[in-house]
Amino acid sequence: MPRLDVDRSSTNVVLIVDDVPDNLSVLHDALDESGFTVLVAINGESALQRARQSLPDIILLDAMMPGMDGFEVSRRLKADFATQHIPIIFMTGLTETEHVVAAFNAGGSDYVSKPIRTGEVIARIATHLQSARQMKQARSALDAFGQATISVRPASGRITWQTPLARKLLAEYFGADDVAPAPVLEWIATTALRLKSSLPQPPKPLTITRSAKRLIFTLHDQTADEEWLLVLREESDTAVIESLIAAFRLTQKEAEVLYWVIKGKTNKDICYILGSSPRTVHKHLEHVFEKLGVETRTAAANLALAKTGRLG
Repeated sequence: MPRLDVDRSSTNVVLIVDDVPDNLSVLHDALDESGFTVLVAINGESALQRARQSLPDIILLDAMMPGMDGFEVSRRLKADFATQHIPIIFMTGLTETEHVVAAFNAGGSDYVSKPIRTGEVIARIATHLQSARQMKQARSALDAFGQATISVRPASGRITWQTPLARKLLAEYFGADDVAPAPVLEWIATTALRLKSSLPQPPKPLTITRSAKRLIFTLHDQTADEEWLLVLREESDTAVIESLIAAFRLTQKEAEVLYWVIKGKTNKDICYILGSSPRTVHKHLEHVFEKLGVETRTAAANLALAKTGRLG
């Protein structure tokens, strides 16, 4: 479908979707006076077409319309890679909990109640545009540096955005899906409760283990649209050992001993894991201390973590 060229050099583009002409007129005039470029659609099908053609910065969407309602329009926009990033503010006269929940489950960022108060709408638009701008900048930077990052909307469980590396890792560990894996959603819920507690603690990472590999999720940020930006990092025993060899010029066996020291294992444990004698492990550990310039296991572990940053 061809793009609709819209001048975005000095204005944000708002798409209003409503089947009532009077509502369109009031909102159009108010937004136009506030400096926005305003597009309109009077039903679900035309809303989808205009959104895909013009890629507006934000959409004001009537929830209840004849034919395709706003909830279905939102679901289709969020299922389309080209439009899934656009914030959607629902406009509805239905304020019962089930309808509010339906709006968020369909991918809405916010809702306003009818009759519409234009001042409130403009304020909410400004808030979501600022959040979307910050998220776009962060995503562009993460894409550029090849980071594994995803954005999750906990209310619906949907992954609203992901970098190519994150998509690859999620597919390897969980299979391809647009919904965040159950362990991730459970961790988000637990972390949210901890952040809201009277004595908040730093959020603990989530670790998913597959054989000798681990996929670690950490919270990077939360947006005003209640999306969680998560950073993914894969670790493996082999990768960490290789990084220790490179960082400190260790032999393979010295690096393996240091790796298990970092993991908190005793010399007896390391003997069992590596199939080596106590004398051999002790000798390797002496060489590790000498090469790192330290005298204790704790100092060796701390230096290795500080230098490589590979274990958490």
